[in-house]
Amino acid sequence: MAFLEFNNVRISGIAAGVPSNVASNLLPSDQDNISHDYSPEEYVKTTGVEERRVSRTLTTADLCYAAAERLIKDLAWNKEEIGALIFVSQTPDYVLPATACILQDRLGLSRESFAEDISLGCSGWVYGLSTALGLLGEHNVRKALILCGDAKKRFRVDNQLRDPLFGSAGSATAVEYCVGGESIKFHFGTDGSGFDAIITPDMGSRNPVTLNSFKAEEFEGKTSLRLMTRMKGMDVFSFGITTAPKSVKKLADHFGFDYLDADYYVFHQANMKMNNMIAKKLKLAPDKVPSCMYRFGNTSSASIPLTIVGELKGKFESKPTKFICCGFGVGLSWGTVAFQTNSIVVSELVEVDDLEADKKYVV
Repeated sequence: MAFLEFNNVRISGIAAGVPSNVASNLLPSDQDNISHDYSPEEYVKTTGVEERRVSRTLTTADLCYAAAERLIKDLAWNKEEIGALIFVSQTPDYVLPATACILQDRLGLSRESFAEDISLGCSGWVYGLSTALGLLGEHNVRKALILCGDAKKRFRVDNQLRDPLFGSAGSATAVEYCVGGESIKFHFGTDGSGFDAIITPDMGSRNPVTLNSFKAEEFEGKTSLRLMTRMKGMDVFSFGITTAPKSVKKLADHFGFDYLDADYYVFHQANMKMNNMIAKKLKLAPDKVPSCMYRFGNTSSASIPLTIVGELKGKFESKPTKFICCGFGVGLSWGTVAFQTNSIVVSELVEVDDLEADKKYVV
């Protein structure tokens, strides 16, 4: 069983960055990709997504960089003391090299730092957090950054900016070694038999790009290309509402605590109907389950930290606060974490203009 626990560590701060450009699911110009089987109003009511942040130029790295710079400043951290950088995304800047290497230099971190990419989606923040915490120690890394999100897609057609469910975002989470810090507990799981539930068929080594990659195909009633991400909607929905509650309960049972004692429960922002069902199964009070779906849509691995920044800033920073967070999706992969914060720094949301896209690390 994949249970982990880390002691003498703390989450020191969280920040998030989004494009400044807003796309609304209620405006005619942004409704091209919404099914004609129901109205925009019905779509918003079902998914919870009223608007999203989009950009044709900003990459995940751009948004994570902006969030990280703000957080480092707010924490007053010395960049030379940051010993590790974990970048979690399905949309890196390049196939090679790892985007974490580029961000190490772009942020001005030490050349002695540990830098690594992790290719995960919706569960990515929880996995990235555990990876960074595992590096911390008295004689090891003392401070680390986890940069998570998804933005500019690997392949885009004109109307993909109008995808009504997904938005772009990047996040930065700071962790550090801290004697006496509260333990942080995890439960993880993977079901690779569902690998094709959310998949981009072509562009990897298994199916390289060919002329057939650009031919339109029908998939679940929609026209798609093999270079575009496909999702088996009902399979993913069933997976989410079943796996997330079970993972929360398994974590609590294994470590012997009552999951109902948490102050906040932050789930991956998949869609509002799914998240409402998860909260109902766990018998959670609605005011303890914040959501940022209506403002930002599904932002993949950035959705948990983005929800904390967008919905909870100013409500918990100065007092001990218990969180349970769960990410679940592409893989199929899931992870749940329980932690307590105290005197944490939560930065103001960073809105990034298209002109702030990276220009130095472009070939």
